[in-house]
This record gives sequence, C-alpha cells and structure tokens, in this order.
Amino acid sequence: MIRPLQRRTAKKVMHLLAVAASAAILFSAGSVWAQNPHFVGTVTAKIQPNGSVNVKFKEAGLGSNVNIDYVASADVTAVCVCVTNSGQCPNAENKKTTTTHIDVPATISSGKNGTVSATLNIPAPGCGSSAPPTCGGGQSLILSEITWTNIKITDTTNVVSAFATPATLSKTLFTCP
Repeated sequence: MIRPLQRRTAKKVMHLLAVAASAAILFSAGSVWAQNPHFVGTVTAKIQPNGSVNVKFKEAGLGSNVNIDYVASADVTAVCVCVTNSGQCPNAENKKTTTTHIDVPATISSGKNGTVSATLNIPAPGCGSSAPPTCGGGQSLILSEITWTNIKITDTTNVVSAFATPATLSKTLFTCP
C-alpha cells in the first residue's frame, strides 16, 4: 500500500517531468520555427568600370550570430586585344577570348538580428601573357569586352540561392582606335 507522502512525492516528480518535457518541446520548436533562411527583395548585379561584377543581397531568417558561407558565382566571357604602348591596335587585331566560370566564396556573420546584407565582388578574369605569339614585342594584352551570365548568390550553409537582376551583363572596356 502506497502512503500519502509517497503519493504526493510521486505526483510532484511526475508534474516536474511533464513541465520539463513541455519546455523542451516548446523551446526546440521555437528555434526551428524562427529560422527560415531566404533572400529578401531583389539580388542585384552591377558591372564595375574595371569589368568586375558586384553582387548585392540581403538574407534573413538565419538565426543570431551564425557564420554563413556564401558563393557569388557567374559565367564570364572575356575578350582581350593586343595594344601597342601608344594605345593603338596592330593591324592583325590579335584577340584572345576566354570563357570560364568564377566562384567567389565568403563567410559572413548574421549578427544579432539574424540577417546578412552584403556585396560580393566577382573579379574579371585576367588576360594572361602578352608574349609572342599572342602579341608582338612592345604590345600588351588588355581587356576589351566582357560578358557575364548566370550571375547568382548561394548560401551554401542553408542551400538557398537566387539569381541576380540582371542575370546577364556586358561591357566594352576598350575599343581599338
């Protein structure tokens, strides 16, 4: 036979266990509901005077003070031309066209409000060597035209991505006189 004191102690223990279990469920569910990574507004891309591209974005729903890994990426076609020291293009108009994919990784802290607002720069590819046979002696290879496509930002921590607007950009940086 259970005595009244044992019965009250057992009820208190059961009550404390029920409260602890409820609190654990409530707090764990609350943190899951609070985190919903997503890009806010429009991710934008802007070509810079040197041919590189800035990708500007804002992401929310990340949780406070969390390091988030990003990759700004794009496909790029660069056209480089030979230019003399006097700024003229030789009659042969030697050109070198390069097409490649560029990824720029970055790690950014979400801060106490659980958001990240940032701009990542994707650099223009280099033109490479101007040594013969690409260019003649006394000439250098410079970036003339550049076209960026499939410009996007990816949150690799939470596997969320968004294409930039515009997703394609072009610029002529140098025209042979």
